[in-house]
Amino acid sequence: MKEIMTKDAPAAIGPYAQGYVSGNYVFTSGQIGADPVTGKASEGIAAQAEQSCKNVGAVLKAGGSDYTKVVKTTCYLADMNDFSAFNEVYAKYFTGKPARSCVAVKTLPKGLLCEIEAVAEL
Repeated sequence: MKEIMTKDAPAAIGPYAQGYVSGNYVFTSGQIGADPVTGKASEGIAAQAEQSCKNVGAVLKAGGSDYTKVVKTTCYLADMNDFSAFNEVYAKYFTGKPARSCVAVKTLPKGLLCEIEAVAEL
């Protein structure tokens, strides 16, 4: 396994890595909608989903992959009423329509609205 570390995505806020390359796959940790430089989140689900997608892309790139090679995502929403707005943003990035789970959770780190993790081929 090879750990993925990039300054183009937020640093881990706990005892975990941004991602790993293992075999022919890249596994990202959940990426929240926080700016990697400031650590601050934008307002609203659309802006946070946009940043979450960009952060996933940065980890994928650092691991040697990209959005087109994603085979599975897991998406977490703090409020399922944001599902449609989240999907509009998500669809711009994950154009290959990978397999996906999307669930509502009670809370997310830093009170954010969404989080995305991905598995991609190299």
